[in-house]
Amino acid sequence: MKRVPYEEMVAQFARVLEKKGFTASDAQDAAIIFAQNSLAGVFSHGLNRFPRVVSYLEKGEIDPAARATCVSSMGSIERWDGHRGFGPLNAKRAMDRACELAKQNGVGVVALGNNNHWMRGGTYGWLAADHGCIGICWSNTMPNMPAWGGKDRKIGNNPLIMAVPRSNGEHAMIDCAVSQFSYGKIEDCRLRGVQLPVPGGYNEKGELTTDPAEIEKTWRVLPMGYWKGSGLSIALDLIATVLTNGNSVHTIGTFGDEIGLTQIMIAIDPAKFNTVEETDAIVDAILADVKSSEPVTEGGEVYYPGELELKNIKENKELGVPVIEEVWESVLKM
Repeated sequence: MKRVPYEEMVAQFARVLEKKGFTASDAQDAAIIFAQNSLAGVFSHGLNRFPRVVSYLEKGEIDPAARATCVSSMGSIERWDGHRGFGPLNAKRAMDRACELAKQNGVGVVALGNNNHWMRGGTYGWLAADHGCIGICWSNTMPNMPAWGGKDRKIGNNPLIMAVPRSNGEHAMIDCAVSQFSYGKIEDCRLRGVQLPVPGGYNEKGELTTDPAEIEKTWRVLPMGYWKGSGLSIALDLIATVLTNGNSVHTIGTFGDEIGLTQIMIAIDPAKFNTVEETDAIVDAILADVKSSEPVTEGGEVYYPGELELKNIKENKELGVPVIEEVWESVLKM
């Protein structure tokens, strides 16, 4: 497998984005977000997603000069309009603001409407944790999943993120679509020529399958937990649309491409209750108990949420970031 130094990946992403209309500063910030996603092993929202985002820029569906603005505020809650700017930078600024509000009030909420795809939602949970805050955030999507009991795609696989900080930077974080697998993960498995570990959707015969290519033909992905994932998807879309008065999953489905999304950023400052040392002690004890589990397989290991990403980051910084060569070559040619 070909590996690319992290710094080279940042430089190439920044070069392309600057040519597509970003300022040098914004291009660098956005390039870091993409490269960090691949560094953490989430290739589906790093290198593999980059060409699609460039196509949106070329079609004028993302305005690289637009910045999210606050349109109303009340204490620790603010409503922002993303103006269909670049999703990751708008989302980063919104979570930064939620953390700022949390430091003032204990909790901060920024409801960000009319934004574009934020790439990896875990970016913003991790960002909150780096600020010393508990981070909770989610985004809606285009309708890409059937509601439980239905055949046609009516709901989104709306990704939900929760992060808990540790002062050593080894945060705990869960980042998951409410489908069994995100479309990015399904695409990643297809590109690598591997099957999904468990069924993730339906083939053209209406049968559950582990074949990512078959699922991509039907777009019928499976909600995680069956009816539970379906209900969670609907609830997340309801809350997000009410708080932003932005676009629901149904409305996004009328746009043609996945643009104009609705996102919620919540930050909670545990320092309002505990010292940093007390919070660390609580988190360390719980995670240590989880790590003491007896593995199902001999020689196996039980991981806490976010631990594998930390391992990926360490390995990929040392050895270089793994890339699919044809995708990387396409970026070099942009």
